[in-house]
Amino acid sequence: MSDPMSTRTATISVLVDNEAGVLARVTGLFSGRGYNIDSLTVAPVDAAGELSRINIVTSGTSMVIEQIKAQLDRLVPVHRVADLSLEGPHVAREMALVKVVGTGEKRVEALRIADTFRARVVDTTVESFVFELTGATDKLDAFIALMQDLGLAEVSRTGVAALARGKRTI
Repeated sequence: MSDPMSTRTATISVLVDNEAGVLARVTGLFSGRGYNIDSLTVAPVDAAGELSRINIVTSGTSMVIEQIKAQLDRLVPVHRVADLSLEGPHVAREMALVKVVGTGEKRVEALRIADTFRARVVDTTVESFVFELTGATDKLDAFIALMQDLGLAEVSRTGVAALARGKRTI
């Protein structure tokens, strides 16, 4: 059994009404209690545009994560809260745009590493590349770390999009 006081990362999906102020209420719950959000994505998920899915990556003790889920579940526009990290296998991906500025060997090395990570070049100049990379958060972290010494200039990330595997849904 895991230590109840150890910190874990949780990917929480929340199905909410797609209306003004809902995201502010959800993020207010986190900030009001001093919980950190590592990643946040939100978008409409039904054809009529009435529901949105919020994916939140956060960390804390198991007790804190349970408190977060319970408090989210009590918000009026919330239909369902799911901790994908605990409920079974799930797929979680994010996308990053990574700008690398450099010339010569560093430029060649950046291209070689990008190829290894299956990053696409989406913009290029004589002195820079913008790479597009999609995958698990740790893959993006590793790519960005390798670009540090090769002229990493800017990073923009989407945040985690996540779904349960198999027939399970939120």
